[in-house]
Amino acid sequence: MTHRKPRTSTVGRQAVRLGLLTTAGLVALATAAPAGAAPGSRIPRSVGAVVDEAHTLANRAHPVQYDEEFSIHEFGPLVAAAAHNRAVAASVGCSLSRPCRSIALSFQIVTTSGVDLRRINATNISRAVNQHCAGCQTFAGAYQFIVATPRPLTLSARDRNRLADIRRRVAELRRCGDPVPEIERRADALAAEVRAVLDRAAAAVPAGAGASPLREFRPTVTMHRHVS
Repeated sequence: MTHRKPRTSTVGRQAVRLGLLTTAGLVALATAAPAGAAPGSRIPRSVGAVVDEAHTLANRAHPVQYDEEFSIHEFGPLVAAAAHNRAVAASVGCSLSRPCRSIALSFQIVTTSGVDLRRINATNISRAVNQHCAGCQTFAGAYQFIVATPRPLTLSARDRNRLADIRRRVAELRRCGDPVPEIERRADALAAEVRAVLDRAAAAVPAGAGASPLREFRPTVTMHRHVS
């Protein structure tokens, strides 16, 4: 199994807008050096960008393939962020007597903060493809969690332990022989657990001493789900 984290998508993009945070212009902001920046400096430290992917390809030589990604990205104060999450599963050329099984699951958690946060570009996509593969089981699930808080969020040891346990159970699906609808149900249940952990963590973020109420905003956790 080759685990790739490409910079560009080969399967298209599905943009998700988050409330009042606009996505326009983020790419230019993330790639253009600020005025006076040193040569070779391309991304301001106040801009965060991450890409995560799970990718499987099952065929006659490798009829059973499973890949999972479970990543946590914690950013300090930002003015903009780009988060891209993909799950791609393909089954190719297996026979009806020996069908393929190809499952890819990608869980991405991104925490952002700062009263100057203006833009979040969040892309969450999945794609499952059967090519000449009658009877094959192919499933791709992408789960993305974007946390926005006015003050930096630091996950507690308890929260990290809970997320580590969820990550372990996502990995254990590799050994599960359940049909795709059951895999989807279990992945959805694990995503709900992630959301619950993040909701509690975000709700506990303090406003901060001396913070201006006019510049504060309510902590939010947005979950994006795309399965195919």
